[in-house]
Amino acid sequence: MLLAEVARVSREVAETPARSRKVALLAELFAAAPAEEAAVVVSWLAGRLPQGRPGIGWRALARDVAPADRPALTVPEVDAAVTALAGVAGPGAQAERQRIVDALLGAATAGEQRFLRGLLSGEVRQGALDAVALEGAARAAGVPAAELRRAVMLEGSLPRVAAAALAGGAQALARVGLRVGRPVQPMLAGSAGSVAEALAALGPCSVEEKLDGIRVQVHRDGDTVRVYTRSLDEITDRLPEVAELARDLPEACFILDGEVIGLGADGRPVPFQEVASRVGSRVDVAAARAALPVRPFFFDVLATEDRVLLDLPVRERYAALVRLVPPGALVRRLVVEDPVGRIAEAEAFWAETLRRGHEGVMVKALDSVYAAGRRGRLWLKVKPVRTLDLVVLAAEWGHGRRTGLLSNLHLGARAPDGTFVMLGKTFKGLTDAMLRWQTGRLRELATGDDGFTVRVRPELVVEIAYDGLQRSPRYPAGVALRFARVLRHRPDKRAAEADTIDTVLGTGQP
Repeated sequence: MLLAEVARVSREVAETPARSRKVALLAELFAAAPAEEAAVVVSWLAGRLPQGRPGIGWRALARDVAPADRPALTVPEVDAAVTALAGVAGPGAQAERQRIVDALLGAATAGEQRFLRGLLSGEVRQGALDAVALEGAARAAGVPAAELRRAVMLEGSLPRVAAAALAGGAQALARVGLRVGRPVQPMLAGSAGSVAEALAALGPCSVEEKLDGIRVQVHRDGDTVRVYTRSLDEITDRLPEVAELARDLPEACFILDGEVIGLGADGRPVPFQEVASRVGSRVDVAAARAALPVRPFFFDVLATEDRVLLDLPVRERYAALVRLVPPGALVRRLVVEDPVGRIAEAEAFWAETLRRGHEGVMVKALDSVYAAGRRGRLWLKVKPVRTLDLVVLAAEWGHGRRTGLLSNLHLGARAPDGTFVMLGKTFKGLTDAMLRWQTGRLRELATGDDGFTVRVRPELVVEIAYDGLQRSPRYPAGVALRFARVLRHRPDKRAAEADTIDTVLGTGQP
């Protein structure tokens, strides 16, 4: 299949607001893809590369490379080039990556270049990527979307399952099941504004401490233990203490869902960034462990040696969990059978959780099954809302549906000398109307435009919500905002009224 066909469909999907039309376009493309290319095509149209991020930034993609006159690139040729990119390492790696990128872009037409830049940068924006790609694959394969979705949850890979369904239909999906040793997409949570709101929405529920660590899925089959992240990457060798605990449990076959955190000498959790750094350490795991031991805390069990538990309600899964895991490795929880009469108790649990240094609570309906891979309304997270008024220092031109609009905002806090300290970037939270307004306003404030980033006078204030701070050597204050999203523009505020860097650091030292 030609890359031009994939790029054309991606563009048309981005341009149409109708979900049904998006699904139809993707279904037509997936049905036409050769069997050996289907997984790659589905992966691309779901917005990701099978090889993962290739380690190149916008500077490498920004070079002005003359496009080809006519489409000739094929899907296998592009996939091979990305594989080569992902494998580059050692001295001269940057130059070699640039050579590969330039060669790839030089063989692409202007439309193909736009698609490739979005794909390689991780910014393919065409609306509801995974969900719509799944529906398109289901229609192309002639199988119910619900059956394909469940198979993807259990297999952990939309491209692999979609390719199997396209080749083998419903029979191929029927062969997919939960298997110890193969990671399952984790169940995700929605959000609620308060504990009372969550209780009112869910009825009888459990209120659990929400730990700010690394989500892990622990599989044991006899002496073999495997530990996976929420993105299904295996990290067993980096967390020997988790594997050791798993081998000490009384059953020989199970799948556990939990969180790994580090605890300081005072018993309080260490910042997320330190745990992430520890888990990311591959070279000297023993030294990393000595510097920061970590502990797993479990909140769910998906399978035990005698049965699969996915379709059982929370109350039954938790009963199985406490039979398997010692109390010291369980997430603290409060069962609320009467959500009306026990609001005060649940709110006190929330307040105590925050006092203990955790990031909030997770409220789960007691009759909810484990909907792997889905973000629903049966689990609701409740976290304190942190907001800041920050100043826009620059903005990046968008891609896909945001082409022609200034999207990714560079955010700064006021410094004592009157300058601004950058704390990160975000394009999240912006509606179409907000994008249009800010593009007009920022063009009025522009002081420079290199074709990718527009520098502006620091005058526009935006209200930002964020989850906390993390250490970052990329920024002058040594910190960056975690999960920043725009709540609203504040044209009523002057830059001199924005929050200071001292205020930011006082809201939560990393």
